Amino acid sequence: MVFRRGQKVELYRKSEDESWEAYMDEFIGLHGIVTDPDTAINDPDALVEISLIGKGTHRLPQDCLRPLD
Repeated sequence: MVFRRGQKVELYRKSEDESWEAYMDEFIGLHGIVTDPDTAINDPDALVEISLIGKGTHRLPQDCLRPLD
């Protein structure tokens, strides 16, 4: 999946990526908006910048995100 700027997403599960940090577990189930997409699919270094509602902006692995729209 390729994410695009302004797309609404849900952080729906814990990522298998090594960049996943324990504090990110509290973000599971939150919705946000893509602010800086990365066009490389399934690349462990390709993090997507998401503005999570009420939690600020974070760079997250792609495998924990799914589109809402």
